[in-house]
Amino acid sequence: KMPASIPEADRRHRASAAFSLSFLSLVFSITAFSSSYWCEGTRKVAKPFCKGDSKGDLCIRFNSADGNSSQAVQYIWETGDDKFVEKRFHAGIWYSCEEMINEEGEKCRSFISLTPTSDRGVLWLSIVAELLYVLLLLIGNILMSVEICYYSSVIDGLKINAFSAVVTVLAGLLGMVAHMMYTTVFQMTVNLGPEDWRPHTWDYGWSYGLAWTSFACCMAAAVTTINKYTKTILEFKHKRKKLERSFRIQYKFPDH
Repeated sequence: KMPASIPEADRRHRASAAFSLSFLSLVFSITAFSSSYWCEGTRKVAKPFCKGDSKGDLCIRFNSADGNSSQAVQYIWETGDDKFVEKRFHAGIWYSCEEMINEEGEKCRSFISLTPTSDRGVLWLSIVAELLYVLLLLIGNILMSVEICYYSSVIDGLKINAFSAVVTVLAGLLGMVAHMMYTTVFQMTVNLGPEDWRPHTWDYGWSYGLAWTSFACCMAAAVTTINKYTKTILEFKHKRKKLERSFRIQYKFPDH
């Protein structure tokens, strides 16, 4: 049986660090994937006519009973920004929501239905890649937790360690591709999407940053796992060389 290559405390510390990073990556990825704040911005829409006793800057009073004829003239010549109002919106992989004018709450629509037909295939690939990303992260977390709780053999731990490193690297690559594909689809939807959805101004939201933070944690976990595996292998080789050198010395100078 080969001797232990690294101290148990150091091995447990590295395994725990890799598991913590991978678990954070899994939590961040699930949170970002299920949210609708990948992109946020505003839409400029024409103000609606006021209904009933509605007043304020979010609607236009036109030929009202308690007004004079100057209101109609005012509306006709009101062609600048005063005729429009900005509504905030946020969009994710699954749906897009925007606030209501003169009402509370939001109106949500499926983001897939807003995407141009020519880009829906890319969006579905992005969704599949995100699901595989989450699945591989989950498998990696299970393997790392098994490695932490598995004490019988360092060799068996190395095998689990190697497999979890491969799974985590594959997860990171899938996550990177998925995030980039969604970014491309959203930009195409901004340019070619429905007229009643196209934003006036927009920027990436907290979910988008959380998704890339998940990717960073995933790659950090992969690097930590590979580093642990490499260090263990090098320790094994060093121990084997020391044993071979010790055997050669005993063979040359036998104890009489």
